[in-house]
Amino acid sequence: MPFGARTAVDLLRSALYPGARMLVLTSGAAAPVEIADLLVNEGYGRTRMTVLEHLGGDQERHVSGTAEDWSADAAALHTLALEVTADRGTRFHARVPGLADDAFRHDGKMTKQEVRAATLAELKPHPGAMLWDIGAGCGSVAIEWLRSANRTRAIGLEPHAERRQMALENAVALGVPHLEVIDSSAPAGLEGLPPPDAVFIGGGLTAPGVIEAVLNALRPGGRLVANAVTLESEAVLLAAYGKLGGNLKKISVHRASAVGGLTGWRPLMPVTQWSLTRS
Repeated sequence: MPFGARTAVDLLRSALYPGARMLVLTSGAAAPVEIADLLVNEGYGRTRMTVLEHLGGDQERHVSGTAEDWSADAAALHTLALEVTADRGTRFHARVPGLADDAFRHDGKMTKQEVRAATLAELKPHPGAMLWDIGAGCGSVAIEWLRSANRTRAIGLEPHAERRQMALENAVALGVPHLEVIDSSAPAGLEGLPPPDAVFIGGGLTAPGVIEAVLNALRPGGRLVANAVTLESEAVLLAAYGKLGGNLKKISVHRASAVGGLTGWRPLMPVTQWSLTRS
């Protein structure tokens, strides 16, 4: 994986796990310092780093050390080897959806962990596929899509500036800085976007013409998944299911929490999910 710009270095965040052994193709003498800082910030400060300079040349040499103690720049022409070691208590983010809700910065309005995992299962990410995330919010679905398969792409539509900023920050923190988030709403904001292989509608379902516009844009075999928590949005999905078919389900999740000195179940808002594959 090539690294040069700061955003490219951030891609490494999604590849880290305890015990990983990887070769990183870097560009620029300062890249190992940037990567060492990233490893320390992610809780992998004990990672063994080996810089291999001018391989096969007269100036060939290697320099080793741990990320937490690294300070030296490297030759411009080098390869970086990493033996990833987690610090005690480091939290590991799996690439299988769904991440814990607190892995994201959000304002409370987000697709929760269990529903997000079910949503990604219906969206079916695969290498090179493009997702439209309509009503992207903090970006949780698009970010998990990008983490799930190589070369995936995602465009989030989100009209609220604060949520766009949260989505971009979450994307960097979780190793997918290439998430694109635009200030727009569907259906008007869909015009001119690259054709999608999958579309998730997490907000804006009640806007006239959204489902029709999405189905017209989807590639053959593309997947549409829409989630609703309000009665008005649910009515839109019931009508679409009655007209177009597909799959309709209700997802209800309860989480255990304290009830006085004991423990009880607290329900999350139930989610109605409609999914359809374009023929």
